[in-house]
Amino acid sequence: MSDIHPIREFWLYFRENRGAVLGLYVFMALIALAILAPLIAPHDPTAQARDALLVPPFWQEGGRIDYLLGTDAIGRDILSRLLYGARFSLFIGVVVVTIALTGGVIVGLWAGFYGGWVDSVIMRIMDVILAFPSLLLALVLVAILGPGLLNAMIAIALVLQPHFARLTRAAVMAEKNREYVMAARVAGASKTRLMFRTILPNCLGPLIVQATLSFSNAILDAAALGFLGMGAQPPTPEWGTMLAEAREFILRAWWVVTLPGLAILITVLAINLMGDGLRDAFDPKMKRS
Repeated sequence: MSDIHPIREFWLYFRENRGAVLGLYVFMALIALAILAPLIAPHDPTAQARDALLVPPFWQEGGRIDYLLGTDAIGRDILSRLLYGARFSLFIGVVVVTIALTGGVIVGLWAGFYGGWVDSVIMRIMDVILAFPSLLLALVLVAILGPGLLNAMIAIALVLQPHFARLTRAAVMAEKNREYVMAARVAGASKTRLMFRTILPNCLGPLIVQATLSFSNAILDAAALGFLGMGAQPPTPEWGTMLAEAREFILRAWWVVTLPGLAILITVLAINLMGDGLRDAFDPKMKRS
């Protein structure tokens, strides 16, 4: 495989995992739906139709073709809210992973490169954060910062950051004594250049896999915080908030609860399947000769 372009080689290993390829296609479809939501959503996601309260999906008795997936208790179109909810979920995932990845990589690089008391202090702080259940800690942080989507994303990012820090630290400690790093050091490279230009690019494989899995965790945690009333606030069409608003109608209007739940399930499952494929493609031990 040495003569094959790295991207082509990556794809050859990635596509061997059919679940990962399916997850990739579903994730791409989700991105397309989120981008095109203003064009394909049949209604305004916050518009209320007083003559269409709890209308069932079109295939059920009493359903209407202009509300394909039905409406909620105040007449808002479920399909439109799901499409716009995909935008919020992707936005949450991107922001949370960006913050957690950036902070975790910087902290992990410092800890792994310098070692000693710097490493001990940073890792003990990360251990303390990891000692708490992630959702509980995020809930406490949001309670301190105040409810809202932005504060929820910051809290989730802080909770996920230790995973990136520990992963980066382990990779840096494995790489910093290799020959190419020693050669760069002898050539006069600064410590900052050694960390960010020499060592970090060789640690990206595990970080990309962790970022993918953290993406799905961010969506789940944001939905949980929204369900508890600490995340996105009504009338924001966020999937967790939709579940919270619909829980009192679970027995007489199944669609208002089931459809947002299915959206979360399918999205998280697709991202996790894709993460498994990325792990297989990046891990040399998983590659077949």
